[in-house]
Amino acid sequence: MSYKKPVSVLVVIHTPTLDVLLLERARHPGFWQSVTGSQEGDEALLETARREVVEETGIAADAEQFVDWQLTNRYEIFAEWRHRYAPGVTENTEHVFSLCVPEPCPILLAADEHLAYRWLPWQEAAAACFSWTNRDAILALPERLGAASFCP
Repeated sequence: MSYKKPVSVLVVIHTPTLDVLLLERARHPGFWQSVTGSQEGDEALLETARREVVEETGIAADAEQFVDWQLTNRYEIFAEWRHRYAPGVTENTEHVFSLCVPEPCPILLAADEHLAYRWLPWQEAAAACFSWTNRDAILALPERLGAASFCP
């Protein structure tokens, strides 16, 4: 059996006006999140972020469009998802990235992963997230946007 690595990315996709893309999890209707996904093999974290964004949204962005926040979160893996990881693995290390797109755009969902998507103002998006790490990243967007010019 091949186990998932307990290393993942969180990619907050947003517009210059801070509308944020959220995806509804297929296996947990009502659970909304940004793009997330586990690192595969020895792939660089930036490549994990790019791959997951394409797989989950259809957005094919260049590497230089992603911003690595140099922020790492550690959290306990929900018991119901631990079977995906090697025995004894209970925590995940998540690396935060963001991607600015010019405006809200149609999304090509991965049907096995997500049921729906929506673009929301950042405060509403943060409130809708089930994950505290996702909520905190979205709440930090205005400060991040003010500190660096990384939107087209």
